[in-house]
Amino acid sequence: MAKAKLRVLNPNDPSVLSMMEHVFQRYWKLSAYTNYGTGESYTFGEVAKMIARLHQLFKQLGIEPGNKIALCDKNHAHWAIAFHAAFSYGAIVVPILSEFSIEQIQNIYNHSDAKLIICGEKYAGGLQARILNIADFTMRHEPLAIDMTAFTDLQPGDIHYFREKPDDLALLSYTSGSTGRSKGVMLPYRSIWSNMQFADEVLDFGPGDRTLAILPMAHMYGFSFDFLFEFLIGCHVHFLTKTPSPHIVIKAFSDIKPVVVIVVPLILEKIVQKQIFPILRTRHIRALTAIPVLKQVVYRQIRNKLYSALGGRFYECIIGGAAFNKEVEDFLHAIHFPYTVGYGMTECGPILGYEDWHLFAKGSCGKTVPRMQLRIDSPDPQHTPGEILAKGMNVMLGYYKNEQETLEAIDEEGWLHTGDLGTIDKNGNIFIRGRKKTMLLGANGQNVYPEEIEDAIMTHTLFEESVVVQRGEKLVALVYVSEPALEHHGLTRESLLQKLDTYKRQINSYLPAFANISAIEVQDKEFEKTPKRSIRRYLYT
Repeated sequence: MAKAKLRVLNPNDPSVLSMMEHVFQRYWKLSAYTNYGTGESYTFGEVAKMIARLHQLFKQLGIEPGNKIALCDKNHAHWAIAFHAAFSYGAIVVPILSEFSIEQIQNIYNHSDAKLIICGEKYAGGLQARILNIADFTMRHEPLAIDMTAFTDLQPGDIHYFREKPDDLALLSYTSGSTGRSKGVMLPYRSIWSNMQFADEVLDFGPGDRTLAILPMAHMYGFSFDFLFEFLIGCHVHFLTKTPSPHIVIKAFSDIKPVVVIVVPLILEKIVQKQIFPILRTRHIRALTAIPVLKQVVYRQIRNKLYSALGGRFYECIIGGAAFNKEVEDFLHAIHFPYTVGYGMTECGPILGYEDWHLFAKGSCGKTVPRMQLRIDSPDPQHTPGEILAKGMNVMLGYYKNEQETLEAIDEEGWLHTGDLGTIDKNGNIFIRGRKKTMLLGANGQNVYPEEIEDAIMTHTLFEESVVVQRGEKLVALVYVSEPALEHHGLTRESLLQKLDTYKRQINSYLPAFANISAIEVQDKEFEKTPKRSIRRYLYT
């Protein structure tokens, strides 16, 4: 679904700050941001005035263009306004995930050399830093605050920001990392511009359309495609300020009716696994779906209900940020649900792969996006997995204050080594096969991808989370089962342990012999996760 023409974004003017100016000049009176559930709302003109007032405050604080300003809080309108103010001032923004501990936030503030952090009271109390309160824009330890009486007569024609250079540092994004400590990814303006341009080329909505931002804006997936792009084309963005549980998410989607649904896999997986699969497994529905004609009727009804539950107005559901459960994806494909799976990483700001849902190949994560090249480091890229290498406008400058890891990530020819293992078929579809760091070596030298085994484990709705680890020459499945799941399946903790061998045999029947698991071990609590809900594997290996 490529658009016939561009809207706000001008491919001949690769400037994100120019895009921001145009937004204010064109959509001054339109609604820009609303906090869902509270009604707090801002027009584009009101956002522009708040930006001007914050610029004045930054000058009073002695902040200069090129200095770093950290930003840490949950999603809400003031987060967005604070970002726009720092970004358009010429500061290098350091977005910090609100799920990080105070110690992690402090370490990032120190490591980034930030001159100021804009954050909520929840984080301010334990930090040794220069702090601007995000709720009312007052300084925590200084008699300074945003002047709400200034710039009341500001007009669209008064908006003029500095002009950036494409390779200058714009954002310092600290990765959440499911395999170890955070690294400061240095993203230049060209990467941000290219990601915005990509979205404008493939998504067909614009000024006044309503969207719902539920992904963390401090993570590049949420930042680029749940927040910044929508702002730059004049959408009315609603922020989900609460933890996105399935119930809250469905209520918000129903109320907002957004034109696009952008989620991590976990949200859809929980909806399908908890609310749809149990119905499909009832005796009555199994009997109906055994008849091909009636099966299509049932599937059509489920598709319509799921579509309505997510607002009923969106063109497609874009899934990214983590691996997608195979059983859930097979089901969504079978009912012709309008979904697509993208591929990206923080180091590319983030986009690498995408395809419109009409053309999307099941099991893939799209095709290489414009202004990027991808290749597989394999003698047979179509059939033998190899590391995915990336080159192009989206690629980072490197890791902040970490030359060694930068040299390991970007080779002499400019190829970024993603750490992902994959194949690319003859049509250009990208298939992720696993992570290079998580790949296990089987007893007979075969490459074992734990993600594929975990997909087989998760075909059992009893198991809610799983991690496959290697102990000597044996593969062991670590699983988590909640009390509600046990109750639903009529089990106790004791009876579950008695059935583990049966489950193991069933799972192994789906797998090649060299990938068979030798045991299943039940964990007492959920696995620790990154803010984008990926399991921190390194804690369990």
